[in-house]
Amino acid sequence: MREIVARRGWPVAVRSLPAGLHNRPKQIKIEAERAVVSALASGRSVALAYADCGTYGALDELCARYGVRRLPGLHCYDVFAGAGRIAAMFETEPGTYVLTDFLLRSFGRSVLAELGLDRYPELWRDYFGHYKRLVWLAQRPTPALAAEAERVAAMFGLPLTRVEVGVSRLEDALAALVGEARASRRGAASPGLCFSPRTHPGSEGRATREGDASKAPRRQAGDAA
Repeated sequence: MREIVARRGWPVAVRSLPAGLHNRPKQIKIEAERAVVSALASGRSVALAYADCGTYGALDELCARYGVRRLPGLHCYDVFAGAGRIAAMFETEPGTYVLTDFLLRSFGRSVLAELGLDRYPELWRDYFGHYKRLVWLAQRPTPALAAEAERVAAMFGLPLTRVEVGVSRLEDALAALVGEARASRRGAASPGLCFSPRTHPGSEGRATREGDASKAPRRQAGDAA
């Protein structure tokens, strides 16, 4: 995200929230509200660079209350690949585990350690036994990421599909957020302040359909950003 902001020359300060919040989505609204309130109190304009991310509408309620906007979609997967494409993917195979560049780079920390699988590997089937395939939404693929995707797929023992999505949809969504924030608060102390998970522009991949990062036993559909 910071690379996009710098390249576009937006006068925006990016404040990151911990990617680990996606393992505890109820906390996303709490931490985001603190950041939004602090920024608004200082006279800044605010955009929330989160999709719903497993909050089940809590972020929409926050945005409505404070007059700010967020990224569209249920999760970062919608932002990267488009909501229709993601919906079709899960319609085809509900048991899909979605990987992003960030999730591949941090799999040991953000999945294995967060779920305790580094200490209790016998829980693997409880978390992931119902998955049928892996899909990597490749934003900026490299040989190292491709090798890691194959390694993770081998851990699951499942086939891997690579889908090239790039970052253009994310950039377009951010441009809309920044434009709306600047237009809504002319004369604010700062032209724009975006809050985002530390995982963008890779995404903190979520394992469940509602965007919850690693609550694998929940209803499937895919985090993001």
